[in-house]
Amino acid sequence: MEHFNSSTLQQLTTLHPMLSLRQFLTLSLTALTLPVLAVDKEKKPERPQPPTRPFDAPGAPKFTRLDGKPGVNPPVDAAGDFVIGPDYTPAPELKVVEGVPQGKVQQFQIDSKDCKLFNPGIARDVFGTVDPKNPKTLIVETHPIDYKRTVTVYVPAQYVAGTDAPFIVTHDGPGMGKPDMNLAHVLDNLIAQKRVPAMIAISISSGGGDAQGHERGREYDTMSGLFAEFIENEVLPLVEKNARVKLTKDPEGRATMGNSSGGSAALAMAWYHPDLYRRVLATSGTFVNQQWPFNPETPDGAWGFHSKLIPESPAKPLRIWMAVGDRDNFNPNVMRDDMHDWVEANNRMAKVLKAKGYAYQYVYCLNAGHGLGPAKSQLLPHALEWLWKGYSSAKAP
Repeated sequence: MEHFNSSTLQQLTTLHPMLSLRQFLTLSLTALTLPVLAVDKEKKPERPQPPTRPFDAPGAPKFTRLDGKPGVNPPVDAAGDFVIGPDYTPAPELKVVEGVPQGKVQQFQIDSKDCKLFNPGIARDVFGTVDPKNPKTLIVETHPIDYKRTVTVYVPAQYVAGTDAPFIVTHDGPGMGKPDMNLAHVLDNLIAQKRVPAMIAISISSGGGDAQGHERGREYDTMSGLFAEFIENEVLPLVEKNARVKLTKDPEGRATMGNSSGGSAALAMAWYHPDLYRRVLATSGTFVNQQWPFNPETPDGAWGFHSKLIPESPAKPLRIWMAVGDRDNFNPNVMRDDMHDWVEANNRMAKVLKAKGYAYQYVYCLNAGHGLGPAKSQLLPHALEWLWKGYSSAKAP
């Protein structure tokens, strides 16, 4: 049955408008077994189980060990490198607490056809092949698409109408009708406990797909400030209009957060626009070579953050929190460019951030894969509290 769909039906009725019922049923049943009329699905490259990388492997940062203590996170006022796990306890802040004011969550959609940037989107039918002239990139055939992205907005109960609010932008936001209430509950509790400011959370879904040749890859893996500019000029004004809020212009009051390529996108937003964002939270950050199309100015993609950009640039006023799993991604595609080990990439990030004097905290999670799994439910409140340390609305202009 998987080969028979509305597209097949349309082709049959278009090609044979005068079919008898018996002829139509015969052709329809034949279509069930004919893949030639099917909409082919992209075959994803096989991803073997990533190996476990020891936290004390040669070249790794010198970690402070907190492992073996379930539920224990690094100190919220400490910088540096920490190991936790292998067992985890969900943070109590994930639950609704009686008596704690609850914020409001609403959603709206943005049609790509109404946008100036990223219009139209792109998609691929098959995964790319390595460019024989340049092993750092892929040859990918793409086609234009229209798409809709969902924007989910959390407004805390403590928000005072008409005032400038600090906020956090999160990537890979949920779809329409499926808001992520975990983030809302965490913020409700942290705000009530005065561990973070009364911030607005703006969760933005991508344009779809993943990695090279898809819209999500174009938005998240590209080494430029373009996506930050799209959010600034085309998304945030709609957030203010639809949610009836005012968003601060103070970069110290603006944070960005993401997982995987969303994590590298979060860093890119702040790196290329520290005038807009200065707080970055990345889990399983894709600080590897996935930029597409190839850009000779940043030939290593996001791997270039730790191989070149950060070590060779003056330190920027950024505060960065990162975490990775010891079984995080490792060469999940056809590229073998020695720039596709997520653990190595995050370890290198921590080392160059330390060398340049950045305010950062890096957490290495034992018994955790890509996305951190149960470690994330333990770490999220801690990460947000660490991220917002030192912020005062009095600093805003």
